[in-house]
Order: sequence, then structure tokens, then C-alpha cells
Amino acid sequence: MKLHYFDGSTTCRPIVMFAHEAGLPLELVPVNLFIGEHKGEAYTGINPNQLVPVLEEADGHRLIECSAILKYLADLQGHPAWPADKRARAAVNARMDWFNTGFYRVFGYGLVYGQVLPDYMWPDAAMQAAALEKAEAKSRALLTVLNDHMLNDAAPFLGGAEPDLSDHLGAAYVTLGELIGFDFAPWPRVERWIAAMKARPSWEAANGGFNAWRGMLRGAA
Repeated sequence: MKLHYFDGSTTCRPIVMFAHEAGLPLELVPVNLFIGEHKGEAYTGINPNQLVPVLEEADGHRLIECSAILKYLADLQGHPAWPADKRARAAVNARMDWFNTGFYRVFGYGLVYGQVLPDYMWPDAAMQAAALEKAEAKSRALLTVLNDHMLNDAAPFLGGAEPDLSDHLGAAYVTLGELIGFDFAPWPRVERWIAAMKARPSWEAANGGFNAWRGMLRGAA
């Protein structure tokens, strides 16, 4: 299987991390977003949305969207990170949807990308400041939900003693805050959870590009 991806992409990191942990061999096919390769004719033929990631199999089957790819790969292996029990699986799905439909939109696109990617910045300074203030307030409220109601002191991960797919997805989204030096100290369970995810051997394998991007941005700060 091939994964068309960008090293450092928030939606690619969880897939590379899970595949590494699950022992799934993926041929990583780089797509350079910074030079616009995803908008070229060749890649548009693979994904007309001009986005990464895309999972491609030898028979021509293609799958887009990070969450869908994670579930498909886990299903192929019968991996416990996406449990077979219907209620347990639904709980993982609910957490993944929470990160995807709420948290990433506010924290990722609103607060982080709103400061580091020009396409998400407002040209008017007053509008930019107001947008960031609103995004930060909403992000803090969501981090409180994650800290107080989704994580607990009984286990290090959302999935319990071992991470499930919501841990892989969520950790990539939350650590986006490192690009702007976001302080997670007010949410100690979130800090502990991030540390536990970073201690996984797969973290370094999946996050080299992100770490380099973070170093570039923080070094320029």
C-alpha cells in the first residue's frame, strides 16, 4: 500500500504513527505542499480535492480522509485500536468525530493556522486579533472538556492502557499548539497524555517533519 503524504502534515502524522505501531508496511510517497505539488495535474488526478493523505492499494483502490484511512487500516488487521465491540468502537468514533468536527476546526484552523499559514490569516489587523481571541477562548473551553471529561487518572490514554485511534488522531491535532508555543500547563491531564504519546516509539518515526517545522517557526519567533 502507498500513502501519498506530506511529512509534517497534521492529517498524515496519525496514519504514519499507527502504521508504525501496527507493523503495517506503507510505501510513503511524498507530496510537497509547500511548493504546491498537491495542486498539480498529476496529483489532482489522484485526489481532485488536492489534499493529503491518500491511501492507494495495488488494485487501484484509493481512500481519502485521515479518519477513514485509520479505521480502514485498523480493520484490515483487526487491531484493538479500533475495537470490535460495537459500543467500544462507537466511543472511539465519537472521540475522533469530536476532534475532527470541533477541536481541529477551532484550535487548528482558527488559532494555530491563523498565526502560521497566510491563507488562514485576516488581512485586517483588528479582524485578525478578534478572530484569534475568539478561537483561543473556544480552544481553552474544549481543552477543559478534554482534560476534565475525556481523560482520567486511571490510564494514560483516551483508549485506556494502550492508545486507540482517537489517541493517534487527537495527539496530532493537540500538539499543533507547539507551533505557536501554546502552554498546556493549565490542563495537566492533557500534558500527561501528550507526554505518554510522545514516549511511544512510533512518535519519532511519524513526527520528524513536524518537529522540523516547529523548530523553524519557534526559531524565527
